[in-house]
Amino acid sequence: MDRIMRLLFIGDVVGPAGRTAIQTFVPELRRNLALDAVIANGENSADNGFGATAETAELLLSVVDFVTLGDHAFDQESINPVLEREPRLIRPINFEKPMPGRGWNTLMVAGVRVGILNLLGRLFMRPPVLSPFAAADQGVRELQEAGAEIILVDMQAEATSEKQGIGWQLDGQVAAVFGTHTHVPTADLRILPGGTAYVSDVGMTGGRDGIIGFEREAFLRFMTTGKFQGTRPTDGPLGLDAILLQVDAATGRAIAAERIFRGK
Repeated sequence: MDRIMRLLFIGDVVGPAGRTAIQTFVPELRRNLALDAVIANGENSADNGFGATAETAELLLSVVDFVTLGDHAFDQESINPVLEREPRLIRPINFEKPMPGRGWNTLMVAGVRVGILNLLGRLFMRPPVLSPFAAADQGVRELQEAGAEIILVDMQAEATSEKQGIGWQLDGQVAAVFGTHTHVPTADLRILPGGTAYVSDVGMTGGRDGIIGFEREAFLRFMTTGKFQGTRPTDGPLGLDAILLQVDAATGRAIAAERIFRGK
């Protein structure tokens, strides 16, 4: 009988509320959804919402199996040694300069080798990066050479067009291309013709009553006056956005994908 893997990918974890949501909801989700592995984007998990610290990365990895990052990967200096020693913490592969850590890795899950690749887009993004399209081909090739039977891609980018481009480029080569970074779930979840699940943005995990997980007053002040005086992640009520992916381990292709939300 074919083995069907059940994987959960969780959208950007923002601040203390996001970490609380992970600790609150993931154990229940593992049981109720019979999950084989859980991956979360943790690049906003620091107390101030910018980057991940050694402490927040380790806390997330005590609950999930992989943590991916993004454009704020190196905002917190304490993350550098964790990136070097922790193989389950993945930063984007396509920074222009050599950086600590790795852009992909694999994990044996129930006898199946699952690979995770993290990419960063170029359009409207802050850090200078190499082409995510060339990096996608390189990363997938290296994962295949490392024996990955199922590959998931976290494409962190601002532009939906760039995310869609990666989705179509990798269709039929990977199980999923999941967009992150904009924190608002999109309605385009589908399985592409080649068997790759795609969505432009998974969403966000954190406080639901702010703006993209941050206190709304500071953002509104900036939008109305042009003056940015800093912000911080908002508190509850909590929400967790995720995608449940079912993959045929024999082919490495998606057979089902559905949106998951938990809140309180």
